[in-house]
Amino acid sequence: MGASQASSRQISRARRGRQRPGGLAALAVGDRHDALLAGSVTATEAKNEFGQLLEKVIRGARVFITKHDRRKAVLLSVEDFESLAVAGATQLDNLSAEFDALLAGMQTRKVRAGMKAAFDASPRQLGRAAVEVAKKRG
Repeated sequence: MGASQASSRQISRARRGRQRPGGLAALAVGDRHDALLAGSVTATEAKNEFGQLLEKVIRGARVFITKHDRRKAVLLSVEDFESLAVAGATQLDNLSAEFDALLAGMQTRKVRAGMKAAFDASPRQLGRAAVEVAKKRG
């Protein structure tokens, strides 16, 4: 397929909203700000032009790889991957610490006594307690 045929096919897809015009050329990266704009290539283009894509990714681009006009994978630098991995681990650590603090707060004698009372209460007692709490909340 000639360059003009490929170009017209990419423009046709872009008009249908499936791909940006320009294929690999649309992935040119000028500075880090431009690198945040991800490009998109088909799986076949990625296979045929992997070396060029790798160079662009090393310079900061993020590239979505599509198959049947749907995003299936993303190619990004090790720096970006590690940044995402650290952010996810940090968020998980924060959530774990928050959970541990909440769990520790539920282990006091007062809380245990309250839970025992709730489980030992009759339905009528639970109903009265629920009404009292509702009245306090307004």
